[in-house]
Order: sequence, then C-alpha cells, then structure tokens
Amino acid sequence: MRTRLLPLLIVLMAGVLLALGFPLAVSVAAARQQGVVIDRIDDTARFAALAQFITERTSGYDERRRTLRGELETYDSVYGIRAGVFYRDDTAMAKAPASWQLPDEGEGREAFKEALLGRRSHDPPQVWPWQDGRVVVASPVVRDGDVIAVVVIDSPTDQMRAATLRGWLVIAAGEVIAMLVAVGAANRLTGWVLLPVRTLDAAAHDIAIGRMRSRVAASGGPPELRRLARSFNEMADNVEDVLEQQRAFVADASHQLRNPLAALLLRIELLALELPEGNEEIASVRTEGKRLGQVLDDLLDLALAEHADADLQLTDIGGLSAERVASWRPVAEERGVRLRADGMAAVTAWADPIALSSALDAIIDNALKFTPRDEEVRVTVASDGACVTVVVADGGPGLTDQELERVGDRFWRSSQHQNVRGSGLGLSISKALLAASDGSLSCARNEPHGLRVTVSVPRNDPRG
Repeated sequence: MRTRLLPLLIVLMAGVLLALGFPLAVSVAAARQQGVVIDRIDDTARFAALAQFITERTSGYDERRRTLRGELETYDSVYGIRAGVFYRDDTAMAKAPASWQLPDEGEGREAFKEALLGRRSHDPPQVWPWQDGRVVVASPVVRDGDVIAVVVIDSPTDQMRAATLRGWLVIAAGEVIAMLVAVGAANRLTGWVLLPVRTLDAAAHDIAIGRMRSRVAASGGPPELRRLARSFNEMADNVEDVLEQQRAFVADASHQLRNPLAALLLRIELLALELPEGNEEIASVRTEGKRLGQVLDDLLDLALAEHADADLQLTDIGGLSAERVASWRPVAEERGVRLRADGMAAVTAWADPIALSSALDAIIDNALKFTPRDEEVRVTVASDGACVTVVVADGGPGLTDQELERVGDRFWRSSQHQNVRGSGLGLSISKALLAASDGSLSCARNEPHGLRVTVSVPRNDPRG
C-alpha cells in the first residue's frame, strides 16, 4: 500500500508546485521585459525631446542635429542598442549605427506606424529565454500637436533573457527543495498512516500460520485505524477463546472416553472367556475397540500438539533424521522394505527437536505402512539456504491429484487404504507440530510411483 499511496501524494504535491511555479516563472519573465520596456520608453522620451526642435532638414539646424546624433551614437556604443529618429517618410533625422535602416515589416515597422498616430507603441510580444528576439519601442515626436517624427529603439535581449533564465533557475532550485521537503513529509505521513496497517497485517499473518497469541500493539496513526487495531485484537481474543474451548473439549472428551472404553474392553475380555476359542465376533469387537482407543489417543495428541508452545533450538537436522531412520530400520527390515538415509549428514536449522522427531516418526511410519515388500523408502536431507528440508519418498501406490489436496485433513484416508490400520490423524498431528515451530509439511507424487512428503524448517531463527 505504501508504494501506491506515496507516489499518489508525490504526484499531487508535484502538481501543486508546478501549478505555482509556472505562473511565477511567467511573471518573472514578464517583469524583466517590462523593466526593459520602461527603460526604453524613458530613452525614447529623452531623444524625442532633443528632436522636437529639429524641424527642418536643411543645414540651419546642424548643431542640434549633431547633438542628437552624438547622443544616439553614444547610446549605441555604450549599450549596443540601435536607436534613430525618423521623419514620417522614413527618412532618418539621426540614427546610430549609420548602417541601420528602419525595417519594411515586422515589429519595428508596426511600432513606427503606431507612433505616427500620435501614441506610444504597444508593449512588444514576450521574449522567452530560448528565443533570439528583440524589443522594439517607438514614441512620437510631437510639436504643436502634430507628429513630425518618430523615435525608434531596437534593443537586443541577451541580458534580459540571461537575467530571466537566472530567475528561473532560482525558481527551479526552490521547486526542487520544496519537492524534496514534500517527499520527506509524504514519506513520514504515509508511514504514520500505514503503521497500524503494517502492524495489523503482521498480526493477521501470524494468526493465519497458527500463532494465535499474536496481537496488534498500540501504536500511532489515524483514529480510525487505531479503532480497527483494537477491534482486531478483540476478534483475535474471541477466536482464540473459541479454539481453546474446542481444543479443551477434544482433549477432555478423548481423555474421559478412555476410561469407559478401557472398562468396556475389559468386560469384552471377560465375556470372551465364556465363548469358544476363535470366535470371530469377539475378535472383531476387540479390533474395533483397539482402533477406537488409538483414535482417542491420536485425538489427545492432536489437541496437545495444537496447544503446545514450540521449544525452538538450533538443531542438527541431518543427525536427527539419521537417528529416526536408525530407529525405524528394524521395523522396515521386518516388513521387507529398504529404509535408506541420504543427503547432508550434518546441517543445522531452528526446530523443536521433540516435535520434529514426532513428525518424522509419523511420516516414516506411514511410508513403511504403504510401501510393498522389496521397495524402498528414502529419507533425504537437503538445504536451499533459507530452510532445511527432509524428504521422505516411498515406493507405495501414491495418491491421485484430488487425494493430494486432502492430505493432512483430519480423519481423512484414501479409499485404497481403508484396510490399513490407522486413524487418519497422523499427518494432521505432524502438521500441527511443525506449524508451532514455523515449519511446514507438503506432499507430492514420487516418480515413478509413491508419495513424497517434504518437511521444511527455517535456517534462521523465526523469532527474529
């Protein structure tokens, strides 16, 4: 969520800064040009005042004309600005430089025509820093109410454009600094808003993988999210209470049923003494009674496994697996099955040794049950860096894809294994034992036939 919320805030703040920056940049450019235009208007007024009394084109007024020409030449040499005074027929009264001519078209001609009407030319179009434009200003020379000539100043814009560009760079630097501050503020804001969400997500994940005691710690954030965190904790408390009641019921029921069942089996044995030897009904009742006792024992083990806390230790998984294989090898030899240990002889990971041993016992027991004589069960220990795996591969008939999806469900057994002794709780107990220590159990097909059960435990301490 942070990766989606933070760019949204940044885009919005960037839009606000750009919306403020563009008008500011335009106003800076306009102000620079307006200052240049005002200066040029003052200059045209001064030259118009000098030219006002030069009314004839003869040599009788050469002194005034020379004064005007000297002022224009000085103006051109000092500032590099072309300036001239032109009669109504475009003839130059005085100009500098001498080679400059009033253009036949363009901004200069338009300004000249407008000044002939007795008014100062309008402001020239805006010249931007990337344009090589010029600023042309024209003012009329008026005597006795008549326009007798026009002062035209054609000014370069290099300095103006450079000053505008420097102003824009200052604005851009300010925008960048403001954007960095805005990004920092947005980052802190999203962190403050999403802190309860991250905490809630972590707690929900812990509960999803079986850590029912995980809760959302009190933290900052908007009031709505803090209320959501409190509601989540209340919900988790209620769920934990319900599950605890369910586990307690299963444990109590399985424990309480063992005594009546033991008494019932004892009476069946007494009844069998009065019946002929080899009575099939008595043998069937004994078998079902023992099976019911096994189911009650497994139910109690499952309830205890789901309730117990894991005693995590840095454990030699290779050594523990080899030990369990050695313990089950006599059973395998008795059934004519080859039981082999393979893979890494010594590799450490974080696990509850007792829980992992119990899970491996249940998995190896199942593998030996369903593997025919002269087939092989292989226990392989491997590591992929993040976790250590123990793979138990048997040579039995295996399971279909639909059956693989139900492996580990309580009391579920494949239809082809109904005649094999068991309660259908072995893998469920194994899953519960592994989940308590942040481990996992998965099943897949073994080629060319059989089942592969993979136990994974983390190499890093899951408690952080």
